[in-house]
Amino acid sequence: MDTRLLDILVCPICKGPLQYDKKAQELICKSDKLAYPIRDGIPIMWADQARDLSDAAQAVANPPAPAE
Repeated sequence: MDTRLLDILVCPICKGPLQYDKKAQELICKSDKLAYPIRDGIPIMWADQARDLSDAAQAVANPPAPAE
């Protein structure tokens, strides 16, 4: 990912800064708790394509109870 592109890209919802997760190939908005995918080197900056990080964090913090 080009660092110059990262400097100008912002979250399309809150217009806040994004962090690049190289391993996951995502741009992370910490304030909205969304992860925008990068496919074939192109950031997909549509809110409906973003992964909700609040659900993932909540699932880790509160795993479902085992079935009896």
